[in-house]
Amino acid sequence: MIVGYDAKRAFLNNTGLGNYSRWLIKSMVQFHPENQYRLYTPRIRDNRHKNELSKLKNICAVTPGRMFLPSWWRSQGVVKNLRTDKVDLYHGLSHELPFSIKESGIKTVLTVHDLIFMRFPQYFKWIDRLIYKAKLAYACRTADRIVAISQKTKDDLVELLNIPASKIEVIYQGCDNTFTLYNSEAYRTKIRKKYNLPKRYILSVGTIEERKNLLLLVKALARSKDSIRLIVVGKATDYIEEVKQFINASNTAYRVTFLHDVTFDELPVLYQLATLFVYPSRYEGFGIPVIEALCSGVPVIAATGSCLEEAGGPDSLYINPDDDEDLARKISRVWNSPALRQQMITKGFEYAKNFNHEKLADQLMQLYQKTLNHA
Repeated sequence: MIVGYDAKRAFLNNTGLGNYSRWLIKSMVQFHPENQYRLYTPRIRDNRHKNELSKLKNICAVTPGRMFLPSWWRSQGVVKNLRTDKVDLYHGLSHELPFSIKESGIKTVLTVHDLIFMRFPQYFKWIDRLIYKAKLAYACRTADRIVAISQKTKDDLVELLNIPASKIEVIYQGCDNTFTLYNSEAYRTKIRKKYNLPKRYILSVGTIEERKNLLLLVKALARSKDSIRLIVVGKATDYIEEVKQFINASNTAYRVTFLHDVTFDELPVLYQLATLFVYPSRYEGFGIPVIEALCSGVPVIAATGSCLEEAGGPDSLYINPDDDEDLARKISRVWNSPALRQQMITKGFEYAKNFNHEKLADQLMQLYQKTLNHA
């Protein structure tokens, strides 16, 4: 089978959709090497993603070469390349499929990560919402099969876009293998010194934006009678000023450290050194940082309301994303109980087996075969 992927995010994005694309491509190449894989991207940069993907077997990157409108190529012109390359199945990894692909006769699979722009329209410009909805609605109509990365995303597709449930299959994603690997004490010590990490701390990872709800966590921290430190890893947006205003007003600035330039290789160590991981996001398509924490052996507290219970499993703790008092209570409970932390770590490792790469790659392969065999 020759499988084509929309690989723009795989080559060019550092987080989120890029991580998903790279994880899926690497997993399929590793566990299903009997196929050939074509990675279609409007351009390739010299970065670690290019180096990482170029080492894989049975793959070939395809670009349009010099072109005035590479975005047009990705959304339509690429279909000519797919025909030339005799691609059997094309997988759009990030909500999009090229126009006219239906007429080509090439079978298609579409991954949908979330419908946040419809659930929380206030976080998006109106023109962006219009474009996102038009592209997603077209792609969902066109796709032979749809992969939802959580049950919550599947439910949203059915409710908000009227997509038949029978067309959608829930297939989770795994996190990068680096989060499951043991880092030496020497390397841990090096990272602890580099970032001046305290002996014990709460970790929060993710873009510092309103939807991620970091303000709830710092409010809970201010309520705590324990001398708890918080390490925040993520790209800053304007929302960080609101968070800092509260921190300064509550005299807790000395307890909160923002790290904006942590490298991908360093991030697993920050998880592994943490006492607790807290992810109070109001809405996620899946919430891969929760999986990263479980695989790193860190207890998790997350918010209800989207899919984080799916990611964290029955033995993580959950709070209403508006209840900082309950979050403070649960933080104190975990922080002060070594027995509870160990129980959550042990059961978290067990639950994380649901996101085994080989298992998920097999599910995708079965879906590809089902899509090709369906008349």
